[in-house]
Amino acid sequence: MLYIACMASRPLILVSPSIEKSGVEFHDLSASLSVKYDSAVLHAGGIPVTVPTTTDRVVLAEAVRRVEGVLLTGGDDINSDLYDPKLPRKIKKTVEQTPDGGARDLRELILIEEVFRQRKPLLAICRGHQLLNIAFGGQLVADIRQQVPGALNHQQLEKAFELVHEAALTPGSLLAKITGKRVLGVNSSHHQAVQVVAEPFTATAVSADGIVEAMELKPAAQKMPFLLSVQFHPERLTPRYAAHRAIFDSFVAACVRKSSKKS
Repeated sequence: MLYIACMASRPLILVSPSIEKSGVEFHDLSASLSVKYDSAVLHAGGIPVTVPTTTDRVVLAEAVRRVEGVLLTGGDDINSDLYDPKLPRKIKKTVEQTPDGGARDLRELILIEEVFRQRKPLLAICRGHQLLNIAFGGQLVADIRQQVPGALNHQQLEKAFELVHEAALTPGSLLAKITGKRVLGVNSSHHQAVQVVAEPFTATAVSADGIVEAMELKPAAQKMPFLLSVQFHPERLTPRYAAHRAIFDSFVAACVRKSSKKS
């Protein structure tokens, strides 16, 4: 009975999956999610549940209502028409087309809208970080190598579990408080990035080449119980690095607080 009671106090976290063109079963369109996200949420004390693969606003609004927080994950490139319909053909060729015809983009934009409407804690990672910026009218760098001269190598997929460069943190920011750092080592597996930060947000971590590695709400817009978006992948670093583990600990703790207020 004690074990069941403890489990009941764990907050439910809605986690967005990628979509694969050919899954394991029957090789049809399938939801896909790295177990690293689930592991990070579980170790922080939450229970991950997967976002249903629908664009029905009523269903997604209900899904957000039933959980204590939302985690937007990495994955496919975002449709460039959402942030730059006039992107030059040479650069647009580097943007990978999603296998679901943009349904994931729409689904997660609806989730972001509901998260803000219902004021639920939000942690956005990599693709999620970029889509959050787009949702509020921000711009993206579609391909770092072509659009940012002298940029670091941000697409180091073979070192996904390693710290490959550093990001300077804004003193007093949520990320600086969570990690206890002024400079944070991060992994890097992306070829796109936030370019123009949308109005309600501020960049709170920046790499040496100027790439935005984290965003938070500006103090004047701070009406959310928790909001942090990061370009790197802390879920892959939690087993080895306490600072990255603290990101999930803080997020899930905010979800616990949200749950206690709801009850």
